[in-house]
Amino acid sequence: MSTFTTKDGTEIFYKDWGTGQPIVFHHGWPLSADDWDNQMLFFLDKGYRVIAHDRRGHGRSTQTATGNEMDTYAADVAALVAHLDLKNAVHIGHSTGGGEVARYVARYGGEGRVAKAVLIGAVPPIMVKTDSNPGGLPIAVFDGFRAALVADRAQFYRDVPAGPFYGFNREGAKVSQGAVDNWWRQGMMGGAKAHYDCIKAFSETDFTDDLKKIDVPVLIMHGDDDQIVPIADSALLAAKLVKQGTLKVYKGLPHGMCTTHPEIINPDLLAFIQS
Repeated sequence: MSTFTTKDGTEIFYKDWGTGQPIVFHHGWPLSADDWDNQMLFFLDKGYRVIAHDRRGHGRSTQTATGNEMDTYAADVAALVAHLDLKNAVHIGHSTGGGEVARYVARYGGEGRVAKAVLIGAVPPIMVKTDSNPGGLPIAVFDGFRAALVADRAQFYRDVPAGPFYGFNREGAKVSQGAVDNWWRQGMMGGAKAHYDCIKAFSETDFTDDLKKIDVPVLIMHGDDDQIVPIADSALLAAKLVKQGTLKVYKGLPHGMCTTHPEIINPDLLAFIQS
């Protein structure tokens, strides 16, 4: 297993396959680098170097009690990038990982480190409803996530992928039990405390200033049937905040569209990276 240790002693697990221009993948909550297997194999075959890490508290990384917030997540990515000496990299983030990408690129993406960024079903600018974000989700939604995690994390981690995450609760959906089981497997590998804390990180962090600071091309991809991160208060707003943004909306596709529709998502990612 490939790991490196951060300044606070956290071991971060990562995969690093191939050679060529690096593509760094940032997973969503409460998953792991394994959520990107389809995309990593696709881009490896296209001649890219593909890298994905397990965020602290997730997957095979240390089950941390502290540092489970966006500033530290971004600093961990910066440490990984320095450890691997990555330059001219493309950073692709899904959901919570999209927030991680926004903060990392805004704070650490200079000096040729980052070539482009992609936000897929991503949480920026901010998910929770506030006076300045009236279209956001009420805090009660995220309190419900926390309560469900505490009450029966194992069942909660079945209900989310079996329902809204992949759109398997929609009439006519082609349900993959394997995808549901794999989501559950990844989630249960991580730490309950880190996952609990991360709900606040992905829902209450305001990425508005981060998006405004990003000066590399950004592709924003979002399904218009995303039941986890509603498009109206995320992608449609984020696209107006970045300097060099391209918005692609996918009709009828769910939050987990990288898994359910890789035959659509992967070629679009490739086209953006090569453009």
